Amino acid sequence: MNETVRLNWHEVAPAGAKALFGVHHYVTHATNLPEELIHLVFLRVSQINGCAHCIDLHTRDLLKTMAADKVALIPVWEEVPHLFSEPYRAALAWAEEVTLVSETRASDQAYAAVSAVFDPRDLVDLTIAIAAMNAFNRLGAPFRLPVRAQP
Repeated sequence: MNETVRLNWHEVAPAGAKALFGVHHYVTHATNLPEELIHLVFLRVSQINGCAHCIDLHTRDLLKTMAADKVALIPVWEEVPHLFSEPYRAALAWAEEVTLVSETRASDQAYAAVSAVFDPRDLVDLTIAIAAMNAFNRLGAPFRLPVRAQP
């Protein structure tokens, strides 16, 4: 794997970075979504998109509040539903649905399932969180942002 940062996108385009970090700030400070759920969604989206920097960062964030064995099972959360609450399962399913929208088309079935758990405002905020992390992944992965993990 290439460990060289290609470029620091937020230094090259500070106005764009400010705008994107503004959305991040909204999600993490101005919504009713629990912080742990936000990091859970951020991690799952980053796993799907293969952004090493964001996987490293959000794994560390989740390990502050969630057991390591549970964090390790996030990619296969559907196989261990007893480990995740109904809102967490709904958020994970919606995160996958929205991240893979070119394949899923955000199906009516998935929308009905997530809307049964989240009220309209929280559902919009959850979808904004998913969209924001997809945007960050599409900057972090191609520009090879570094990870803190050491050999």
